[in-house]
Amino acid sequence: MDWKLYLGLSFVMFMEYAVWGAWMPVLAARLLGPLKMSGKQTGWIYATFPLACIVSPLISGFLADKYLNTEWILGVAHIVGAFLLFVAARKTTFKSLFVIMLFYCLCYAATLPLVNVMLFANVSDVADQGKVFIWAPIAWALIGWLLSGWRWIFKTGEQGRDCLYLGAILSIIMGIGCLMLLPAREPPGKTEIPIIQAMAMLKDANFLIFILVSMVFFGLMQLYFLSTAPFMQDMGIPPKNVPASMGIAQAMQAIATFFLMALLLEKIGTKWTLVVGSSFWLLLYLIYINGKPRWLIVAGQSLHGIAYVLFVIVGQIFANSLASEETISSMQALYFAVTTGIGLFLGTQFAGFLMDKFRKEEKFQWSQIFTIPAVIAFACILIFILFFKLKAAA
Repeated sequence: MDWKLYLGLSFVMFMEYAVWGAWMPVLAARLLGPLKMSGKQTGWIYATFPLACIVSPLISGFLADKYLNTEWILGVAHIVGAFLLFVAARKTTFKSLFVIMLFYCLCYAATLPLVNVMLFANVSDVADQGKVFIWAPIAWALIGWLLSGWRWIFKTGEQGRDCLYLGAILSIIMGIGCLMLLPAREPPGKTEIPIIQAMAMLKDANFLIFILVSMVFFGLMQLYFLSTAPFMQDMGIPPKNVPASMGIAQAMQAIATFFLMALLLEKIGTKWTLVVGSSFWLLLYLIYINGKPRWLIVAGQSLHGIAYVLFVIVGQIFANSLASEETISSMQALYFAVTTGIGLFLGTQFAGFLMDKFRKEEKFQWSQIFTIPAVIAFACILIFILFFKLKAAA
C-alpha cells in the first residue's frame, strides 16, 4: 500500500468517525437535559440513525456496485448532511428535530458501508487494513477531547448544541476530501442484482447465527450510546468531562486495532475473537450495575473500545471475506443494514423503554437498567459459543 493510497483511505476513515463521534455519544445529554425530552422521545431521536441504516446502506451499496463511483456517493452525501446538521442544531422541539435528524441520517448512513468498501477494494491484507481502521477510534477520541476542551473554554456544554455544529463542519471537510483524495472506484456492474447474492448467504447457518448475534449486540450497544452520558453525570462526573471520559474507549480501540486484532485472528480465529470481544461488553455492563467508584466507570470505557474492535471490526472483515468482487458493497450494506439498522433501531426502543420504566421521581435507576442487557449479553455469548461452528483458524 503506497503512501498516497494510505493517506487517502486514512483520511476518509478518520473523518467518517469524527463526524459520527461529534454528536452521537453526547446528544442524549442535550435531549434529556436542556430540551426536557422523555426517554421515549430521546430513543426516537436516536432511532433516526438505525432507521436510516435499514434503507440507505442497501441503496448506496446497490448504486456503488452497479451505477455510480463510490467516492462521489460519499462526497455528495456528506455535503448535504452538513447542511442538515446546521439546521438540526437550531431545532428545540421533538417533532422538528426528529424530521431533520432522520433526513440527515439517511445521508450519513449511506456512507458507512462505502468507507469500508474503499478500504477492502484497495487493501487485502488484514494487518494493513488495521492500519487504516485505527484512524476510526483515534478520530472518535480526538473529537471527544476537542469537544470537552471547547466546552471548558467557551462554556457551551449546558445547552449541548455545539456537538451538532461540530459534526456539520467536519462533514463539509469530509465531503470535499472524498472528492479530492480518494482513488476512483467505478462500479463493477457485472451482477444483475448484487444485494440478492449477498442476502443468499443467510442460508448458511454460521453466517445467519453471526448476523443475528451481531444484531443483538448492536442493539445493546445503543443502550451504551444512549445511557452513558447521563449515567456518568448522575454518578457525579461533570458534563464538561463526559466527552473526554467516553473518548477513552476510542483510545483503547486504537490500541486494540493496532496491536491485538490481527494477532487474535491469527492465534484463535474469527469465532473466539468475536467471543472475546463480546465478553468485554458484558464486563462493562457489570461495572455499570455496580455504579461505583467513578474512576472505574471512567476506566471501564476502555472495555467498550476493545469490544468494538474485536466484535464489530472483525465482524466487518468476516463479512467481507464472504463477498465476491461484484458484491463487496452489497455485502457491507447488508451487514450495516442488519446491525446498525435493525439492531440499533430495536436497541433505541429497548433503551427508551428501560429508561422510562426505571425512572422514578426524575431519577434513573441505573442498576436495574443495566442488569437486563448484561443478562442478554451473557445469553448471546453462550449461544455463539455453542452454535457458531467455524474452525479456530477461520
